Parts: sequence; C-alpha cells; structure tokens
Amino acid sequence: MGGPGGGGGHPGGRPGFRGVDEKAQRRLNAEAPEVPHLGQRVVALFRPYLARLIVTGILVVAGAAIAVVPPLIVQRIFDEALFPVAGGGPDLTLLAQLVAVTIGLYLLSAAVGVVQTWLTSTVGNSVTGDLRVRLFEHLQAMELAFFTRTKTGVIQSRLQNDVGAVSGVLSNTLTSILGNTVTVISALVAMIIIDWRLTLISVAIMPILVLVQRRVGQVRARIAGQTQESLSELTSITQETLSVSGVLLSKSFNRQAAESARYQDENRNQVSLQIKRAMSGQGFFAVVQVIMASVPAIIYLVSGWLIGAGTDTITAGTIVAFTTVQARLLQPLMGLLRVSLDLQTSAAIFARIFEYLDLTPAISDQPGAVTVAQAPGPVGRIEFRDVVFRYPDAAPDSRPSLDGVSFVAEPGEHIAFVGPSGAGKTTVLYLAPRMYEASGGEVLFAGADVRALTQESIIDHVGIVSQETYLFHATIRENLRYAKPDATDAEIEAACTAANIHHVITSFALGYDTVVGERGYRLSGGEKQRIAIARVLLKDPPVLLLDEATSALDTVSERVVQDALDAAARGRTTLSIAHRLSTVVGADVIHVVEAGRIVESGTHAELLAGGGLYAQLAIEQLAAARIEEFDARAEQG
Repeated sequence: MGGPGGGGGHPGGRPGFRGVDEKAQRRLNAEAPEVPHLGQRVVALFRPYLARLIVTGILVVAGAAIAVVPPLIVQRIFDEALFPVAGGGPDLTLLAQLVAVTIGLYLLSAAVGVVQTWLTSTVGNSVTGDLRVRLFEHLQAMELAFFTRTKTGVIQSRLQNDVGAVSGVLSNTLTSILGNTVTVISALVAMIIIDWRLTLISVAIMPILVLVQRRVGQVRARIAGQTQESLSELTSITQETLSVSGVLLSKSFNRQAAESARYQDENRNQVSLQIKRAMSGQGFFAVVQVIMASVPAIIYLVSGWLIGAGTDTITAGTIVAFTTVQARLLQPLMGLLRVSLDLQTSAAIFARIFEYLDLTPAISDQPGAVTVAQAPGPVGRIEFRDVVFRYPDAAPDSRPSLDGVSFVAEPGEHIAFVGPSGAGKTTVLYLAPRMYEASGGEVLFAGADVRALTQESIIDHVGIVSQETYLFHATIRENLRYAKPDATDAEIEAACTAANIHHVITSFALGYDTVVGERGYRLSGGEKQRIAIARVLLKDPPVLLLDEATSALDTVSERVVQDALDAAARGRTTLSIAHRLSTVVGADVIHVVEAGRIVESGTHAELLAGGGLYAQLAIEQLAAARIEEFDARAEQG
C-alpha cells in the first residue's frame, strides 16, 4: 500500500499535472485586459446555479475527508483484527466488520465522486453555454467596422477556446483547490493521529519530492507547448493547401511538390518532438521513483529504530496506515502549489471574455427609434444631405472617404455611382442602410434620419448584392431560404426564374438539392451571382443595393447577370456601383464620384456630352474594349 506506486506518482499520468508551461502561461495571463469588478461579474455568472454549487462544495469536502478514513481503519485491521496487539489469533468478526466499513467507505466515496462530477459538469457546461450564446449574440450586434478590423481567428478563439475553458474553471480550479486543501489538512491530521514522529520525517522529505515533480512537469510542458505549435502549423498547412482555393493555387503554379515538401518537413519536426516528449525527463522520473520508493523505506527504517529502542507504540498497523496516508499527500500538495497560477489563468480567461462583452456597438438603436413603416416619407426614398464620413481607423488628418455628398433617390429610381477606385462609391452603399454611421450630415431613409429608425426595420427593406457572393456549404434551396425561411418551393422557383437561373438549376442531377460546395465553388461566378440575386428577390425588398455585382465576370456571364439585375431592379429603388459603364447606361441618374465628392451628375448621354470625368472614363473603357476585341480577333485569325 505504501510502495513506490502510491500517491499517483507514475510519470505517465498524474492527475495534478496539466501539461502547462508555467512561464508561458504567466506571460499569457499578464497580457489579459484589465476588467473592473471582475470577481463580482464572475460570481454573477454562477449565481443562477448557487444551490448546485453549495451542494458541490459539500460533496468535495466530504469526498476529500472520506478518502483519508480508510487508512485509519487499516490500522485497526492490522492491530486489532489480524495481528491483535494483546495477543491471540485473528478476530474474524471484527475483521469482517472493518472490511465491510472500508468497502462501504469506498462505495460512498465513489458515489460522492460521481454526483460531484455530474454537478460540476452540469454547472460548468451550463455557464459555458450561457456565456457562449451571450457572447455570440453580442458579437452579432457589433457594427461592420469591428469585423473588418478584427481577425476572424481572434473572434473564434474567444468563442471556442476562452468560453470553452470556463467549465474547466469550476472542475479544474475551484473544486481542485477546495478538494486539495481539505485532503492535505485531513491527511496531515490523520498522520499526526497515527504517529506524530513519522509525520515530522515525512513532512521533511515531501518538499524534495514535490520540487522534483514540478521540475519534471515544467520540462515536459515546454516540449508539449512546442509540440502543440508544430501541430498548429501542420493544421495551418493543411487548411491553406487542401482548401479549394489552396489546391487551385498550388496546381496553377505547379507547387504540389513544394507544398508536400513543406508538410513533410513540419511532419518530421512533429515526429521529433513527439519522441523528445516521450523521452524527456526520464532521468527526473528515475529520481522521482527513487524518492517515492525511499519515503516509505525511510519510514520503515525509522520505525524499526524506534521499535528497537524500546518504543512499543509503533505497530505494523501504524506503519501500513501511515505510509498509505502519506502516499495520498503528494498530488494535493502539487495541486496547491499551482493555486496562484490556476487563479491567474482563470481570471485571464474571464477577463478576455468580458473584454468582448464590454464592447459597445458603435451603431445601435436610439431610445424611441421607430420602424420604417412609421417614417414620414415614402418607403424607398433615400436622401443624403451633406454627408461626411471618415472610417474609424483612418488617420485624423486624412481625407474623408465622403465629403459633403448630397443626392436623392426617389422610389423606383435607379441611381448609379461611378468613378475611380477609392473614390468613395462603396461607402455610399454602406451608409444608406446604416452599416456605418455618417460622421457628419444626414442620411435619410423613407424621409427619416436613419439614426431615428430601428436597424432591423431598415435592413428588412434593403437587399444587397455584392461583388463577392457568399454561399453556404449547403444545398441551393437552403441558400435561397436564408432570405426567407418559410418560402415555398413555388416562390423559390419564381425568384430563380426572374434571376434567370432556374433553367440552370433544374439541369443539375439533384436540382435545387444540389450542394454548392464551400463558398459555392461548384458553381460558376455567373451562377453564384444569379443565385444571390434570386435570394434577394425572394426577400422582395423595396430598395436594392448593387456593389459592382458584375465586375468579376466575363462578358457573356456579365450580360446574363446584368439581365437578371435589370429584372430585379424593376419597381425598386436601386443604388448601384459600376466598374463597367456599360452596366449603368440606363440609370435614371449617374453620379460621378471623385475623392469623396460628387463631381458630375446626369444621364449617360448628358455626361458624355459634358466632356468631364465620366466622358474620360468612357473613352478609356472603349479603348480597352477595342484592344480586347482586336486581341480576340487576332487569336481567332
């Protein structure tokens, strides 16, 4: 019972060892944000589960206390039942009773452990679930600018890694601190009750064992960290090269062999680290095993010396019981040595989560905001009045993206914006549905300032078709129903017919149940755009925003998609941004934007006759088109 294997000291799997590089973890904890009243806010998260937490605490204390009772019974088994000190043969009746009590305590301890695990798991995962949903909903409310300046991986890490670690705070931190404290105290009390002299010897030897164990853990943790970094690199290479885009890139540049070599190099590094991890600290482990074997051996030696000196208080039961209790002391002590780091790590986890929860959306509904239906003007009317806009991360002395822009789009009109890249055209489309907030001036929707309207009602009246169409890895039908979950098959087919894509979809073997692949890669660019148009048509908004929806398409696809866009725009207020002027010649009004200002306005014919920037852009595009046509004829000839 008191041999080298006691106390969970086997190097392969120690309950108290978490495989964490303490120096690296402390550096990471130091980078955590400062959050006021952090402790109070953490307690508030667990308050709905207070009753279960109290029961859990009682069970943790009870379980730790029960664990040190059996060794005391072992002493009686040896000294009173098996080898009575008073002499005589074994007392089988007493032996049966003590064995029954011991087994009963083990059963009780196991039952307490099962209930405790269920409670901690329930509370921890419930709090984790509550927090994950709360954070996800809060992030959904953040403005578009937050996501343009924040890496997706960072957001995912907060949702998955940090929130996911919350359940471990309860099971691995709070319960372990409480349980280890009770175990250490009760074990020391039991050891003193058994024999105070042997207790002094054990307490003197125990720090050596603890220090060696910590050193072993730190060495292995550093290698474990390097191994995880290597695994992350392998995962990164896999994601980069085996995604649809990555495969297309490697094949187009004939880099498959180079990518395989890169993966092979990192794989060799991973194999080397795994071997190093398996072999690391073997000398330390040998020392640990020697010390663990030596502690009970020293107890035997001292006991023999005391018995030989004429002391009659030490019995065989005393020695067996003492070494059993002493073997249980190592892991709780190891755990308590990590209390500070565990608490710092837990605080850092919650601080990172609360940092995101404390973010205030830059755009939110004002008190008393009304819906578009309650606005004074006609639905579909959009007006800009001396609008000024500068992106939040722009330098203070930089030129505004928009500077004094004014225009009116009446219901049913098609208003187009053209101009050089970076002129501010897309910004107009972001401001109209209040994706961004104007820095100055007014943006009116249905006759009301967009700041006086609810965001939800504005978006309900707007449909957006962007240059980069986003489709989910799902069926065509599911992608379309994203706009209208209760849409009937007839409505879906009608929208696709209007978008000039129904005949293409029905030509697929699975029709509308065809899975489009990641980001729609199984479809052509034109097909994806027309499905996006059909999705907007299914929503049936009075306002349509087109952000260079055909600029990435070839001439044939552009013509087909443009026909679909023209059909979608009928009867709707349409604001469109065009790279190719041929797509906006039929617009009611064309605004030419340069350096954040509208420098020309009029119809296609009026602007050509004016000989300004629009006419210059038209001449340049015409020349480019002629060159492309000449090249095409040369290739055919």
